[in-house]
Amino acid sequence: MTKINVIIPAYNEAESIANVIRDIPDTVDEIIVVNNNSNDATEANAKQAGATVLKEPRKGYGYACLKGMEYIAGKPTPPDIIVFLDGDYSDYPEELSKIVAPILEKNIDFVIGARVKNLREDGAMTMPQIFGNWLATTLMRLFFSAKFSDLGPFRAIKYNKLLELEMEDKTYGWTVEMQLKTLKKKFSYTEVPVNYRNRIGVSKVSGTVKGAIFAGIKILSWIFKYSLK
Repeated sequence: MTKINVIIPAYNEAESIANVIRDIPDTVDEIIVVNNNSNDATEANAKQAGATVLKEPRKGYGYACLKGMEYIAGKPTPPDIIVFLDGDYSDYPEELSKIVAPILEKNIDFVIGARVKNLREDGAMTMPQIFGNWLATTLMRLFFSAKFSDLGPFRAIKYNKLLELEMEDKTYGWTVEMQLKTLKKKFSYTEVPVNYRNRIGVSKVSGTVKGAIFAGIKILSWIFKYSLK
C-alpha cells in the first residue's frame, strides 16, 4: 500500500488549520503540521485535529518544509509520496487524490496543483501573485523549455525524488527551487487543475508589500542562478 505523508507549514493559522486537516483524505498515512513560530493557537488546534505537530522557530516557508522532511527522514519506514499543502484553507485538501493520481497511475515523479483562472474564486490570488506566477513560469519556459503554468504550493512528489533534489531554500524560494531542480534532474512532471478560494486570514507573502517584494526577488534569483549553470 502506498504511504503518503502531508507536510503543512503553518504560521498563525489557528482559524484555518483544523479545516485543512479535517478535509485531507483518509488515504494519507500521516499529517505533519510544522508550527513556524506562531503566536496564536495554531499548534493546539492542529494537535486537537489529529496532526503530528513539529516546532520550527526560524520563520520561513522553506525552514518549515525542511523541518518536516527532517522528521520524515528519522522514521523507520519512509513514505512513498510527500504532499505539500498550505495551512490557510485556500486550497481544497480533498483534492489531494487528484494531485497524487498521476504518480500512482502514470508513475509521474512530481505534480503541481495549478490554480487555473476558471477554478479560482474572485480575489483568491492578488495581482502581484498573478504577475509573479506569469513572470516566473514564462522565464522557466524561455530558459528551460518548461511547461509549468503555476508555482502552486499544493504539490506532490515521490519521496525518493524529493531527496534527490537536495532542497535548501529557507524562505520564499522553496516552490520555484523544487521546480527548477525537477527540470535540471529531468524528472517527469505534470500539472493538475485545482480549485482555489480566498484564504482565511491575511497572507504573509502576498498580503504585505515587503512579503511580495522579497518573494519576487527570491524567485527571480533562483531562476537566473539556474539559467547561468
